Amino acid sequence: MFKQDFKSYVCEGDRITCEVDGLTCIATLHDDTDSGRPDQMQDGFWPSLDPADAGYIGPKSKQTLARHQARAADTMAAWERGLWSYFGVTVTVEKDDVRLTGDYSHALWGIEGNFPPRRRNQNTNRYFRDVANGLLDEALAAAKAKLESLCDCEKETA
Repeated sequence: MFKQDFKSYVCEGDRITCEVDGLTCIATLHDDTDSGRPDQMQDGFWPSLDPADAGYIGPKSKQTLARHQARAADTMAAWERGLWSYFGVTVTVEKDDVRLTGDYSHALWGIEGNFPPRRRNQNTNRYFRDVANGLLDEALAAAKAKLESLCDCEKETA
């Protein structure tokens, strides 16, 4: 299991590692260049008092709506300035520096990275570790199956 968090500011290629059953597991971040603008990717990005709208925030005051809209505008402005973006997390598994899984076989994309925190000193990138741990069992199973198939080949040639 990955125990280390990604940094509070992440970049393409940042990684964390862990050892499981003698296998080296690597979680790597990749720029998600296929993601579009946040307000086009997320239904309900812009807050609304209209119950028929995807951004409906409930029966709130206009003052509360204005606060939510200002937060959404700040989020968009930060994205437009390149202060945050979307990433993908991949998990690969190796044994003795031999890769046992595909580069992108165990991945999740479209995750907000370096997202503006709501509280001071909040690491909004901690979720990347959770995603990596969610992908870990599947990647380990694939790696162990690969090792098993390699061992079967050795038996056949003996």
